[in-house]
Amino acid sequence: MTVIQDTQLQDTQGTGLADNYGRVATDLRVSLTDRCNLRCTYCMPEEGLDWLAKPELLTDDEVVRLVTVAVTQLGVHEIRFTGGEPLLRRGLVDIVARTTALAPRPEVSLTTNGIGLARQAQALKDAGLDRVNVSLDTVDPDTFKRLTRRDRMKDVLAGLTAAQEAGLTPVKVNAVLMRGLNEAEAPQLLEFCLEHGYELRFIEQMPLDAQHGWDRATMVTADEILAQLTDRFHLTPDDASKRGSAPAESFLVDGGPQTVGIIASVTRPFCGDCDRVRLTADGQVRDCLFARTESDLRTALRAGADDAELADRWRRAMRGKLPGHGINDPSFLQPSRPMSAIGG
Repeated sequence: MTVIQDTQLQDTQGTGLADNYGRVATDLRVSLTDRCNLRCTYCMPEEGLDWLAKPELLTDDEVVRLVTVAVTQLGVHEIRFTGGEPLLRRGLVDIVARTTALAPRPEVSLTTNGIGLARQAQALKDAGLDRVNVSLDTVDPDTFKRLTRRDRMKDVLAGLTAAQEAGLTPVKVNAVLMRGLNEAEAPQLLEFCLEHGYELRFIEQMPLDAQHGWDRATMVTADEILAQLTDRFHLTPDDASKRGSAPAESFLVDGGPQTVGIIASVTRPFCGDCDRVRLTADGQVRDCLFARTESDLRTALRAGADDAELADRWRRAMRGKLPGHGINDPSFLQPSRPMSAIGG
């Protein structure tokens, strides 16, 4: 992974995280760990990965410091804590509480695989967490074991229930369909979510696996997902004005009010409306999920940089954001870091 050095950075103007194409990042995704307790086939090998050493990880105080800079100086108003699996971070509840105490208060959410959520949902709600996104790619226990290489579906379902009961709503479910595993399960997943009052979002499989085995030819596309769903449900496009910079294209199910969304990052890219920036667990700024460069904030932070300098470094890091992720370009190269190390 290439780290952008100071000499490569150009001066910036303004106070927000603007890039050279007029986009302004107001949604910060913060990875708290690269570790995970599942081994999903589209993410990492069965034996796992070489995890970051503890000294490389941002401490709880460092995470909160950088989040504070983003919120108070850079105009960020949405924070999403991710992983790896963020519930594995021991200081998670305290990090959430300190983040929600900021002024102006950002919207704070969590993306999780749901394992352990049943134990922590109420504490996270009490700390101010607004809502959760839970990954669940199947409602069949055997398929779950094949996909995740773990027999933990009951824990995920318990986590979803606990999140709902704690008021971490709307509870959103993220699902990836995989050819030969769960490719035909779109209707069953939607039925499950409609029954329980969860908001379902399908995500096209992206080239972010550690094995670099992604193959566009075997990806289940948004069109295929919609075809499955319309065989059983009546879908109508939701009000497009509500989408804004949200990645999901939303559809009313059987007239509404419940909806289903599709995040078609590959076949229907939405880069022109992107408002996201990412901070890895080891303190690197990524201006795009598929970026092949990173900008180091951790070193400056630990060298004693004040908030103004950190904010300026962050602004400069965003200037070089490309107009699009380039997946559909023949020259596209997959990032060296997998999704588990980047944070969604």
